[in-house]
Amino acid sequence: MEGANIMVYAVGGFVLLMLIEYAYGYFKKKQLYRLNDTVTNLNIGVGSQVFGLLYKVIIYGALVGAYKYFAIFHIPTTILTVLACAILYDFLFYWAHRWGHEVNLFWGAHIVHHQSEEYNLSVALRQPWFHSLLSFFIFLPLPIIGFDPLVILGVSLFSTLFQFWIHTKAIKKMPAWYEFIFNSPAHHRVHHAVNEKYIDKNHGAVLIIWDRIFGTYMDEEEEPTYGITTQFKSLNPIWSNFHYYFEIWDKMKSMNFSNKIKMIFAKPGWTPDGPAPEELIKQVDLSREKHDPKVPLGFSVYVFVQLLLIMWGVVAYMNHFDELSVFFQWFFAGLVILSMTICSGIFEKRKWVFFAEYARILMIAFTINTFYYINYLDWFTAMVVFTSIGAATFYIWFSISLKINYKEILVAGS
Repeated sequence: MEGANIMVYAVGGFVLLMLIEYAYGYFKKKQLYRLNDTVTNLNIGVGSQVFGLLYKVIIYGALVGAYKYFAIFHIPTTILTVLACAILYDFLFYWAHRWGHEVNLFWGAHIVHHQSEEYNLSVALRQPWFHSLLSFFIFLPLPIIGFDPLVILGVSLFSTLFQFWIHTKAIKKMPAWYEFIFNSPAHHRVHHAVNEKYIDKNHGAVLIIWDRIFGTYMDEEEEPTYGITTQFKSLNPIWSNFHYYFEIWDKMKSMNFSNKIKMIFAKPGWTPDGPAPEELIKQVDLSREKHDPKVPLGFSVYVFVQLLLIMWGVVAYMNHFDELSVFFQWFFAGLVILSMTICSGIFEKRKWVFFAEYARILMIAFTINTFYYINYLDWFTAMVVFTSIGAATFYIWFSISLKINYKEILVAGS
């Protein structure tokens, strides 16, 4: 759980850096952030942390099992061996990331990180919910060679934290010597672009030399257009993580068995009788309008406050995860996913959300009070008062916003 705790402490730093980047854009008169996109990015990132906690046992257990039963050596932990592990991890990450773009099975999970049509530090937190669960086997050679699983997790955490700062437009170029060896914002902007020349380039995490060696390097030239080739017109975090698999399934229905199997491992865009994926890339419209549904200010502020509460709740959830019963581990995770889905529903003006939000507020208050009654009885009365006031406040706030904007929302919604 040390990695989870470090990520908890890192949240404050992430938020501070995003505020600095926003201020930079404001004073430079550049729109780097959109509220609906930023909230979606952060909600998806929150979901990634929640799911990571739920299946951490599988990944860490696999590393420990490989180290305990299959390790060729047990390499002592020194500065040099940690550095060697970091370099090997980065090499394996390059292939895991590259296959995440070149193999349908993995792209279906990784695609969520590329759906945003903006490029800012919040995009760094827009992490897939299941990609690490699909790709962790790629890193099993490390414990088999003999690296301690705790060292591997530490190196993995460093790699994750490093990749945060490269998701920005605020830094144009690093020194030439740096750009030759290490990943940078310029390199990674290329990676997130849908311009034909930029597609499937610059897969490195910390080091960019793997891309130079294996022929996937591309320098940044013209301003990139961000997103995915088939524009993703949704803010729903659940749909973000699953939509591509549904698209694959729909295409597979009319295929014979051999093509169904091939579809799973084929390059994104492949179909038996359709144009080559490379031809589809040429058809991408770089002048397309961004998916940017508008809602009245009252609802925007309401969703932003909900995001802050979700993030606060998830920090507490991560800090106390091991103290929770399995029931509450999963139930609180479900409430988090429901909350972020309703946030997206408000931004997209979905009619169902206005009934779901009333139910969600009541459900959260009931669940928190039940949890405190079972585990912290001394605080139960205070929590009943606190949640009752909180629930009443949000009921009134949401009802007023709904009444003011009722006609506009129901006409635009679906």
